[in-house]
This record gives sequence, structure tokens and C-alpha cells, in this order.
Amino acid sequence: MTAETTNQVYYDPWDADLNADPYPMFKRLRDDAPLYYNEPHDFYALSRFDDVNRALVDHQTFSSAKGVVLEILKSGMEIPPGTLIFEDPPIHDIHRNLLSRAFVPRKINALEPKVREFTARCLDPLVGGDRFDFVKDLGAVMPLRVVGMLFGIPEHFQKLVQEDGDRRLRTERGGQLDNPDGMPDGQVFAEFIDWRVDHPADDLTTELLEAEFEDETGTLRRLHREELLMFMNVVAVAGAETTTRLIGWSGKLLSEHPDQRRRLAADRALLPGAIEEILRYEPPALQAARYVTRDVEYYGQTVPEGSAILTLIGAANRDDQRFGPDAEKLQHRPPTTPAPDVRRRGPLLPGQCAGPHRRADRTRRSIDPVPRLGRRPPQCRFLIVIGRTRLGQHARTHLTTDAA
Repeated sequence: MTAETTNQVYYDPWDADLNADPYPMFKRLRDDAPLYYNEPHDFYALSRFDDVNRALVDHQTFSSAKGVVLEILKSGMEIPPGTLIFEDPPIHDIHRNLLSRAFVPRKINALEPKVREFTARCLDPLVGGDRFDFVKDLGAVMPLRVVGMLFGIPEHFQKLVQEDGDRRLRTERGGQLDNPDGMPDGQVFAEFIDWRVDHPADDLTTELLEAEFEDETGTLRRLHREELLMFMNVVAVAGAETTTRLIGWSGKLLSEHPDQRRRLAADRALLPGAIEEILRYEPPALQAARYVTRDVEYYGQTVPEGSAILTLIGAANRDDQRFGPDAEKLQHRPPTTPAPDVRRRGPLLPGQCAGPHRRADRTRRSIDPVPRLGRRPPQCRFLIVIGRTRLGQHARTHLTTDAA
């Protein structure tokens, strides 16, 4: 089977109309062109679950170190140190382990009532209304607020962080990053970090400032200031953005499937499985780019060293060879535990590390209070803003749903 470039099978990550509903094309890619080549944009793509899964865990062949966004990867820009999502092991594992200190059970359990209280404060003023913006009023504010709780970031700094990320990473509908070199550099945190050095507190920022670790060269040291700036930037901007999309998709899908919403309202124990199913059905990122470090063969064709390849997470997560004949349906599935090797049983998530599971946990804590909106009259209108692509192309959808 050859890498297809025909009119019948075509995928363009910047085609807004195609990406409004990419799943019919994803199915054709899986069936007819599991190794796909886009000649105009010069990238390969994998769409079957097993292929995508193996590529995501094979960092020696498929590297994140040149970027996981296609424009950044192909620009050849130098990736600043501390950009966690643009790293390979061993430095990625070292930085991830530092970050994981924030997510020990004690700290997460201490955060939960604060997250629930903040979510309730966002939602309670909306009870009885006939319309609200699910992302603007909840999804866009809650993730960064949780990051602020972890890092001890004051609220006025959180607004600056959000504005900086939007200014640098937003594009017009269907557009590309005009200047990949202008990606956020974390300088928006500089004043806060300098202040925290002189005013330590019981938060992740102080812990990272004081943490000693052995780096990839075997040197015992602390994070350099530039590393910490990028570290915080990645968590605050990338982490909050993907969680915002997950919350948005949760609202949209639950409003389109009122039977599923009623089940969750009646039995909150179903929430973990529901969040995982939403991640599978509509992942926050449809694809992740990788740099090919050596020739690799798929389906009798060679992907040359130096190529850019997209792992189509959205396509892989609806592969009926992995998820069965109902892969195209949103339905309750028991939550899964990651397998000890690459043969995962659950959905693929953007960034195969602890990050996606933290996003799921933040979303569970924010979605849990949402059924309180069910006290509104039936047939209320929702204005839901859904981030479809990695770089912020948006689709606005008016939805009508029965109250749960």
C-alpha cells in the first residue's frame, strides 16, 4: 500500500472546513491510506491506533525535541530549555518528575474543595438564566485558576498569562502560526518569580526554585531561571488551553447527549469513565507532530529521516480495530488503567505522560457541580465555544438541551 496523495483521501490540519468534522476523512485515512503523505505541506501522517500509539512512545525514532506543532517543527527554531512538551527523555523525564511533586495525593486532595468552590462561584450566578457561554464563564477561567493555586500565582498575574498566550498563539480561522519563533517565552512570569525568591511560600513555585536534581549530564543542580520561566509557561498556557478545550467538549457533548448527562447527574461515580470517553471521542488536540530521526517503514513505504509526521490522535481514538464497532459513538465505557507496555487499552491523549490525566482530573472536579444548572427551566439555550484545533481556531455552536 502506498502513501496516498489522491483527491479522494486528503488531510490538511489548516483546512477549517475539513476539521469542523474530520472523522469521515479520518476513517478513510485509516482504511485506505494508513501512511499518508501531504505533498503541498510536506508531512506524513499515521491514523491507525497501533501505529499512532507506537510512534508516540518511540521517542528514539519520533522526536518531540524540535516541536510537536507542525509549524514550529518545520521552522527549525531552537527550542528553549524547560519546554516540557518539546522534550525527549532523559531531560523530559527529569522535568516531568519535578512537576509531579505538585500532584501527590495530599496536594490534590487539598485543592479539590477549592476547585469545587470556585466552580460553584462561576456557575451559581448563571442559575435561572436562559443562556451562558460554557467556555467563557467556566472553561476558560477554571484551568488557569487551578494552575494559579498550585504555583501560588496571584489573580492579576493569571490574567496577564492568559493574554500573553492568546496574543502569541492565536491564529485566524484556518491560519498558521505567522511567527513560530514568537511562541511564549515565560517572561510574563519573571516579575512573579523574582518576587517569590524573596517571599517563599508553600506552593509549587517555591518548591521548584529550591529543588535539586541530577540533570541529563549527571550534574546536581537547580533549575536555571530560564528553565523555570518556560516550565511555568508550559503548564499555565498549554495545560490550561487543553483543559479548556476538554471542558468545552464536555459541555457540548453532554448537551447533545442528555441521556448521558442524566446518568452522570444521578451517579457521580461514572464521571472518571465519562471524562476518559470524552477525551477519546473529542481529544483536545487532533494531532501531534514528531520529527523522524531515522528511516522508518510503514506499509511497504519508507518515511525518510528528517521528515515531519503527524500522529492523528483523533483518528486513532475512533479506530474500530481498537475500540470496536461502536468506536464512532459516545457511550459509557469503564475507565481504563494504562497497560505496562505500548498496548494501551484506553484512548490516546495529547502528551503521553501525566499531563492528560491531570487535565482529566481538573475537568472531573469542574464538571461535577455542573448538574446544578439542571435547576433551570427545560429547553434553555447554551452558547458553547469549542476550540477545534491546536492553535485556537474556534467554532461557535448554539445548542438546545433538556435540563437534566
